[in-house]
Amino acid sequence: MVRERILACAVELFAANGYDATSVQQVVTRAGVTKGALYHYFGAKEDLLFEIYHSLLTDQLARLDAIVAQGADPATTLREIIRSLAETTSENSRAVAVFSREASRLDEERWQTLRAEWRRYQDTVRGIIRDAQESGVFAAYASPEVISWAIFGVNTSMPTWFRPDGPKKAVEIADELADFVLAGLRP
Repeated sequence: MVRERILACAVELFAANGYDATSVQQVVTRAGVTKGALYHYFGAKEDLLFEIYHSLLTDQLARLDAIVAQGADPATTLREIIRSLAETTSENSRAVAVFSREASRLDEERWQTLRAEWRRYQDTVRGIIRDAQESGVFAAYASPEVISWAIFGVNTSMPTWFRPDGPKKAVEIADELADFVLAGLRP
């Protein structure tokens, strides 16, 4: 619980002030913990930035694996993936925004770790699309790469335009996106 509170406070402060302008002292003060408690969970300020996105990506990968493991048809699988992405992105919009803005602050090793995890996500989605195209279930008007980038682009940009109190819920947006993508994939 302390670890999660520290991360949540780091997200709030990085979102409001930026990574460089936020001190470790500000994070511990906001979280109501000591520096020792922070350093018990995180070796450095950069670890906070890494973990903000790593924890979200870990959750997204677990959800992806669970969706794929259900063995549903490609359209149902892709719809569930889009829903999962929209849900996790909207629920973690500040973390996504912070990471998008501050990712360049990560060292090469941390960046490569995240990149490998994200690549696994992309490759899984692209594999579903590719296999369905090759079997004739999906049309091949566009490559799996372009289709997946359309899906990921909408989700990654959500923190800039989605509002939880807006006219549509995240799941409604996800369903519209899934309908749009699947209509374009219809043979």
